[in-house]
Amino acid sequence: MARRVFRVATGLVCTLIACAPDTARAFGDVGAFEARPLLVGDQSSARRASALALWATELTNRTSAPARAKPREVRASDDALFDAPFAYWSDNRELSPLSRAEIGNLRRFFALGGMLFVDDAAPGAEGPGAFGQYARRELARVLPDMAPTSLPKDHVLYRTFYIVRRPEGRTGNVKPLEVLSRSGKIKVIFSSHDVAGAVAQSPHGGWENRLEGGEPQRERALRLLVNIAMYVLCSNYKDDQVHAPSLMRKRGLSPTP
Repeated sequence: MARRVFRVATGLVCTLIACAPDTARAFGDVGAFEARPLLVGDQSSARRASALALWATELTNRTSAPARAKPREVRASDDALFDAPFAYWSDNRELSPLSRAEIGNLRRFFALGGMLFVDDAAPGAEGPGAFGQYARRELARVLPDMAPTSLPKDHVLYRTFYIVRRPEGRTGNVKPLEVLSRSGKIKVIFSSHDVAGAVAQSPHGGWENRLEGGEPQRERALRLLVNIAMYVLCSNYKDDQVHAPSLMRKRGLSPTP
């Protein structure tokens, strides 16, 4: 199917994002995007695992940006949380409260420059469902000095690769993304759209879920995921510019002077 692709000059956008302070200079493999599913408490396995693998594949195919094809699960209580600057957290229910160890690790993760994407797998018609409300409450214990705010429509995240008009996922609600941020740097993104649910694949092939807004919504959900990954990659390249020329060459662009 032919697609109209709306892109901005990625090199310029990376430069704009690089103005944000406190990027993840203490993480390990910052050169490749990895949509690591975060597990807490009694969570035994990741939701939307097929979507996270597809996210990596589509990012590489569409942008030539580096991505880990098989994201590794990471527990909030494990020091492996600090191996990379991004994690994805999702469920369709309220979970047990975060432990003291989980809160401490998550605080350190954010202090190092990490970013968490919280994707409610069962949101309400106009906002967060049980998991979304739980995640907001528990992350308020981790980052008590921050309150969720709506992400402005002109934020650079909506323009890192595609021009995204608004967030879309499996559901049809029009609630904006919400974020926890400090000094202009996003720490947490809250989605009430089940974005990964729109691109999750069944074990037998095909898509796992029908979409409330019809099939074109699936492509728009993928574009939002690509933009989030590019935001993470460009932000982290601020403190590791040795990788930037290589990334730009792969995209067929020249690094911004």
